[in-house]
Amino acid sequence: MSREDVALGLDRARARTLELTAFDDRELTTQHSPLMSPLVWDLAHIGQQEELWLLRGGADAAPSLLPPGVEQLYNAFEHPRAERVTLPLLPPAEARAFLTEIRGRVLDGLDRAGDDLFAPLMVEQHEQQHVETMLATHQLRTGDPILGPGSELPPGRLLPEDEWVLVPAGPFVLGVDATDEPAALDNERPAHVVDLPSFRIGRVPVTNAQWQRFVDDGGYRESRWWSGRGWAHRLEAGLERPLFWTPDGARRRFGIVEAVPPDEPVQHICFFEAEAYAAWAGARLPTEQEWEKACTWDPRLGARRRWPWGTSAPDSRVANVGGAALRPAPVGAYPAGASAYGVEQLIGDVWEWTSSDFRPWPGFAPMIYRDYSAPFFGGDYKVLRGGSWAVDGAAIRPSFRNWDHPIRRQIFSGVRLARDADV
Repeated sequence: MSREDVALGLDRARARTLELTAFDDRELTTQHSPLMSPLVWDLAHIGQQEELWLLRGGADAAPSLLPPGVEQLYNAFEHPRAERVTLPLLPPAEARAFLTEIRGRVLDGLDRAGDDLFAPLMVEQHEQQHVETMLATHQLRTGDPILGPGSELPPGRLLPEDEWVLVPAGPFVLGVDATDEPAALDNERPAHVVDLPSFRIGRVPVTNAQWQRFVDDGGYRESRWWSGRGWAHRLEAGLERPLFWTPDGARRRFGIVEAVPPDEPVQHICFFEAEAYAAWAGARLPTEQEWEKACTWDPRLGARRRWPWGTSAPDSRVANVGGAALRPAPVGAYPAGASAYGVEQLIGDVWEWTSSDFRPWPGFAPMIYRDYSAPFFGGDYKVLRGGSWAVDGAAIRPSFRNWDHPIRRQIFSGVRLARDADV
């Protein structure tokens, strides 16, 4: 990867950031939900992290361009999202000016950077991750739509419901090394061999139509489908249907109220809902190891594919990524994006909950941002795989591991089912 490629990636991320924050000050300084920061916090935090890693080499003690006492306002570990609106944050105009100044200095110095381009790739991914977070904030806001309906997507195709793909038993390579994936983050490394029993996995994610049958069958009213923790959360939170669905069969999507499309993957469900649905359907959630094998392994070659479909980067022929659509694509829309086993829509559309806790791979070593992963290992987090329609192709890989609390559903999360091979 060249410095020109890195610069283009940084510019693409910045264009998305500016598009999602191109609104008046009131829109940016309002906290639309205690689950999320006001957009103006994300705006300056993106610049603060870029300055820290690309201009200061990760040295917290080095002087910042931000005024004294201001930089710490953008420390995500020190300030939970719910309290950020109360902080004396930079106003939008100053936050934008800060972003512009930092980016100019970064690009000026990129030609003088050494051969190791991991730091700018990490910063690009960080900004793209915040773009997805800002899209989640936009989805939580009330009022008239300000993003529009989204771009067109390819049509789906009719597939048998509950179609299962067999993944035979055997070893495969889980995870990646820096030589194969220079942008891979620490929790994706190192590559190592894992031997799995055979299993079956859904060809496509669970759809809204399938989820509606779960609702209609009383799935939210019967504790037998839920874990103990899950049922307690269902009662406490009053869960009755996916977030943003209405009782009359509609949904609210970025301020637009529309009928729930039956053939789209269901989204905005928490882990506990996904777990209950799987039990109701006579299935289970895949482990993240099973998910990655179904996504990447080519049994004919006995080798790992870089993407489910091969070596080429994601584009509109194979996956719904990049955020322009503002929604998942209907199932069956990307037959050319299938894995070697024939599993479809593994990249993009919706994050897929797995049954796995967030743990390090054997041989884990922290990257330059030492607190990116390690503080979260062993906490109350479940792993999600595959990305969503909101991710950029530079910020997702088959090895990418997302994690969140099992109660979270403001994220663009869905589910794909699995079964033991003999079931």
